[in-house]
Amino acid sequence: MGMTTLDAYLYVLRLKSSEQISVYDVNSYHRVRRLTVRGVRNAADIVACAHNRCAYISDYEHNSVHKIALSGDTIAQWPVNDRPSGLSLSLTHNVLVTCPHARKIKEFGTDGQLLREVVLPDDVVSPMHSVQLSNGEFIVCHGGSANPVSRACLVSFDGQVVKSYGRRRHPALFSRLAVDKNDFVFGVEMKKRQVLLLSPTLTYVRKVVSHEQFGGHPISAHLDVTRWHLYVADNDYKDGRWSSGRVVVFSR
Repeated sequence: MGMTTLDAYLYVLRLKSSEQISVYDVNSYHRVRRLTVRGVRNAADIVACAHNRCAYISDYEHNSVHKIALSGDTIAQWPVNDRPSGLSLSLTHNVLVTCPHARKIKEFGTDGQLLREVVLPDDVVSPMHSVQLSNGEFIVCHGGSANPVSRACLVSFDGQVVKSYGRRRHPALFSRLAVDKNDFVFGVEMKKRQVLLLSPTLTYVRKVVSHEQFGGHPISAHLDVTRWHLYVADNDYKDGRWSSGRVVVFSR
C-alpha cells in the first residue's frame, strides 16, 4: 500500500484491487472516490507531483512507470528496464525510481525520458526506496530479513555511501522513507513495527511511532509537509500474505 497527497486529497494505492486507488478528503478522512488505472498489473508505489499536476505509479510486473492524471486516466507509460520499487520526487520535480535488483536509482523526466542513473555500491543490497535531500544527496533504505546487512544509507550525488544507520547485529529494516522540509528522515521499520526519526546525517533522534500504536505491520509512509500529517499504512500479515489494512494518521 503506497500513499501520497495532493491539494486536499490523500491517494491510497491498493495492492490487490481492480479499483487501485482510493481517494480521501484529508480533513474529514471520508472517501470521495475510487480510481481504476488501466494497464497496471502489480503496483509497487505511488507519488504525486504538485508541479506537474499528475501522479506516478511504479508497476513491478510490467517494469514500468505509469503517469496518470488526477482523474485516474493514464497519460503515459514508459519502461524502466529494471524492476521498480519505491518512488519519490527529485528536487527538480522529476521521478526517482529505486530498482532493487539492479541496485540503481533512475531519474526520469515527466515525459519519461531517462535523465540519469545512480549506480549504488555492491554492499547496498536490494534498495527499496530513495529520497533526495535538499543538498542533492540521497537517503536509501536497503536489505531485508534475508540479507546480512540492512540499513539506511546517506548516498552522495554520484552513488557513494557517505554514512549509514544500522549494522549486522542491529539492522534497520526500513521498508519506506519520508523526509521533511529540514531533511529529517522518517524510517518505517516493518519488522519492529515502529517509525524512527533520523537527522539528515542519519543520527538517531527519537522514536516517532511505537509498535503499540499499530494493529499490524507498517509497510509504507507519506509525510504531508504542508499540514504535517504522517500517514502510515498498517497492514495485517497472515499465512505468508498481506491481508486487510488501514491508514494511521499522526500529527505533531
